Amino acid sequence: MKTRLLALAAVLTVVLSACTAPTHPDTQPKTASDTTATQQSPAQSKTKLPDPHTLTGLTVVPDIADPTPLEGSFKQTLPTTIRDFEGNSVTVTDTSRILAMDLTGTLSRTVIALGFGDKLVGRTVSSTEKQLADLPVVTENGHTLNTEAILALKPTLIVVDRSIGPPEALDQLRASGIPVVLVDPARGIDKNSALIKSVANALGTPEAGTALADRVEKETKAALAQIKQWIPAQPLEASFLYVRGTGGVFFILGGNEGATALIEALGAKDLATAQGLKGVTPANAEALVALNPEIIFTMSSGLDSTNGLKGLLARPGVAETRAGQKQRVVAIPDGLSLSFGPQTAETLLAVARATYGIDEDK
Repeated sequence: MKTRLLALAAVLTVVLSACTAPTHPDTQPKTASDTTATQQSPAQSKTKLPDPHTLTGLTVVPDIADPTPLEGSFKQTLPTTIRDFEGNSVTVTDTSRILAMDLTGTLSRTVIALGFGDKLVGRTVSSTEKQLADLPVVTENGHTLNTEAILALKPTLIVVDRSIGPPEALDQLRASGIPVVLVDPARGIDKNSALIKSVANALGTPEAGTALADRVEKETKAALAQIKQWIPAQPLEASFLYVRGTGGVFFILGGNEGATALIEALGAKDLATAQGLKGVTPANAEALVALNPEIIFTMSSGLDSTNGLKGLLARPGVAETRAGQKQRVVAIPDGLSLSFGPQTAETLLAVARATYGIDEDK
């Protein structure tokens, strides 16, 4: 697990220094005239939904609002001593100045949802929540921890995982006397409850963790039930491409990178996993033609950085795929694309609407 996440983190250290929600002139999919009824599910036919196999063009998933904090009052007990994901015994005495840092931005969203958003004193480039926009960024060159910047903020608690680093930076922070709680870096629907409870335990509010985990599970089940009504009888065949700039940063996200969990939650088939690709694989022409996805998922800022849809289609192999021929690309806000966590339901619904051409009122 550590090797996989460090490999992905090494790729992502060359990303842009900030994530912003881009705008695109053409963000709505078009429907081809030759809709294939046999590819539609009974639910689609009954409600006259578009056939997603015939959709063309770029769709940009809109960003969503910041996480909604839990309602109600929950007891906080400090000091609290916990055993973190790596078995370290950590005693937390003060949660007045928190840093929550990971590759996907999940941890800061979880802290906000637990009601401690006003205690966050810094952020990584992945934490794109609007309420955190004015906080100092404590990563450099993408996702490398800047220990000097972190120490200058005088945090009283750091919640982090191994998706960012380097390892010696985390060791230095722990050696400084700051309580550092390491959590599981894996992301997915099945990981949400445990992750939320781990963060809540670090904050001394286990009851809040249970309440939030229950809320997220209920919301996610409802979202998946809704999405099921939009899934065609023949699932879409998809790939998630990671791109930054106009150079060599262009990869297929394979199994265990979070992309598979997202694609499968949408009811689509992840071709990378189906073909046995694991981790991060170079997206060269040969690999893309072999995958031949009919829809491509990517991150919004990454798409912007490669000169938009035109730049993506100009990369070797992309235009030759079924998705390239239809220009069928769904761009997802960077801070949401692989984060899951407390806003799993909202994210899945937003991406599903973009994927299946569903209007907001359906």
